[in-house]
Amino acid sequence: MRYTGLTPMKLGKLGQAITGKEIFDLIHDDLVRVEKEIANESVAPVDVVTNIGQHLQASGGKRLRPALLLLASRLLGDGGHSAIRLGAVVEIIHTATLVHDDVIDDARTRRGRPSTNVQWGNHTSVLAGDWLYMQAFQAALRERNFHVLDLLIGLTQMMVEGELLQLERIGRIHLTEADCMELVDRKTACLFSVCAKLGALVSGADTATEERLGDYAWNLGMAFQLVDDVLDFTASEQTLGKPVGNDLREGKVTLPLVYALERASAEERCAVETILHQRSYDGVPFRQVLAMVERYDGIRRVKDRAQAFTEKARAIIGEFPESAYQRALYSITELVVERDH
Repeated sequence: MRYTGLTPMKLGKLGQAITGKEIFDLIHDDLVRVEKEIANESVAPVDVVTNIGQHLQASGGKRLRPALLLLASRLLGDGGHSAIRLGAVVEIIHTATLVHDDVIDDARTRRGRPSTNVQWGNHTSVLAGDWLYMQAFQAALRERNFHVLDLLIGLTQMMVEGELLQLERIGRIHLTEADCMELVDRKTACLFSVCAKLGALVSGADTATEERLGDYAWNLGMAFQLVDDVLDFTASEQTLGKPVGNDLREGKVTLPLVYALERASAEERCAVETILHQRSYDGVPFRQVLAMVERYDGIRRVKDRAQAFTEKARAIIGEFPESAYQRALYSITELVVERDH
């Protein structure tokens, strides 16, 4: 397995340098087992679903969500095969959301490759996404643990509600910071939180410890999505694996733009509304929007918010006894805010 975009960092009060590669090396064997589990769970009686599953798995990804679950499990003990199985479950759920998102957004690429809706069409992709959701729950059901199902069902409802809220807000320029934070919570942070909670659960942690790890991961997820929103403006298309400026082209107003619009002139707001209406940069070039967002500190303010969430995450994980896994969870916060894709 190959992991990219992982850079060295220092750990402040923990006083030990650790790299992204070292983090993933700690759980390398477990992640290999998770990959095998994903491959096994993605085989369907209908060939096209299996083909889509293989296409998505071959596209790679950071596997940050199963890694989070595995590190939380190892921090507190050893969740054994339950941690492996649930690591596959959360990644399959994440993949299913991406399949549906690409259909809704009419996306053309995903991780630098043609999206499933481009290759197989919308109808097949929607049904394949549904199948992946159900397969993930079928795998989770083998744990025979109602708490696991409670977490996963609540998570899925949160994410679907988030997608519905986002659809309601497509094309709307009058969004607030609170509107954006609600979507960040529902789209990303809730999944990160459940990953850490499941890792704690399978290792026999008590409720208080499970909740603390969930809070750590929720803050991490908030930071992760805010950095994503920044990268949609600042990354290169080659690095990002999809077109830059894609959110606004799809009618989505994210936090960097919300902050900029607070200070924008009527003419600048009109330019943004033109893009939202046309769903393209034909009338107003992307570079003009980027210049406005940078001029009014939208990028910097969102980075500051992301940094504040990472500091909360560090404070929580810093309360746990020091170990290789605790240092890894501490270090992931740096990877999240410093990444370029």
